[in-house]
Amino acid sequence: MLGTEDLIAYNTPAMKFTKMHGIGNDYVYVNGFVETIADPADVARKVSDRHFGIGSDGLILILPSDKADVRMRMFNADGSEGEMCGNGVRCVAKYAYDHGLTRNNPIRVETGRGVLTLDLRLKDGKVDQVTVKMAEPILSLPEIPVNPALVRRTNEPHAYEFDAIGPDNIAQHFRGTPVSMGNPHVVIFVADVRSVPLESIGPIVEHHKAFPRRINAHWAQVVSHDEVIMRTWERGSGITLACGTGACAVCVAGVLTGRTNRKLLAHLPGGDLTLEWREADNNVYMTGPATEVFSGEWIG
Repeated sequence: MLGTEDLIAYNTPAMKFTKMHGIGNDYVYVNGFVETIADPADVARKVSDRHFGIGSDGLILILPSDKADVRMRMFNADGSEGEMCGNGVRCVAKYAYDHGLTRNNPIRVETGRGVLTLDLRLKDGKVDQVTVKMAEPILSLPEIPVNPALVRRTNEPHAYEFDAIGPDNIAQHFRGTPVSMGNPHVVIFVADVRSVPLESIGPIVEHHKAFPRRINAHWAQVVSHDEVIMRTWERGSGITLACGTGACAVCVAGVLTGRTNRKLLAHLPGGDLTLEWREADNNVYMTGPATEVFSGEWIG
């Protein structure tokens, strides 16, 4: 028998949502053209919970824009707002086109990084693959941001060292290449990416004092000049199956340190992305799939 509290819950206005993912980097998407969310940070924390919520790496709002076809706001699983999400923006483009918010191709999406242009590849009238012009990488330490006083230059171009104390009070030493793709990243190259204990060292790097806005940390193993394997610890979300902006950062870091070519295939736990850091315009281009999983209503 339903009590008063149950009846109140059932009468709570439902939020319509769509679950989507880009090679396993999954978010709850809400159409802000018709839905209003007063506290998206709180909603992000609740819907992201994989036991008591919908389950996701965060929340993404698709909103009207006076600068582009649509606007994207993304919130990590801990409720913090991020500037950009490469896998997320591909799904925003797919949702906007497939659900009739725009029929433009290419589509323009306003993000915390600025307005991005996305070329859509269709299959049976719906978006299947998306190429995103991710803009130019930012390499200046203060602009990433990285505190220059808390890292040390190395003899390797664009590589810096920093130390930290792990949870077991053992000193940890890191060498990485910081890159911003509108959000901050550090790329650490290793011989065997599968042996990296992400659960323990991911939080250490994310919260290191050298990174005033925290950082997305990526460990990458070079297979050849054209191919890498990578794993990610995302700021505010932890281990994720993929990070689009992170893959772009790995491409840039590979070129800067002489490890890879400008065209790169990145293998992530959730699937593959194709990257290119073009000399002609200094922009990074990312190509990958966008997948709609299911839609529903959430009563909170």
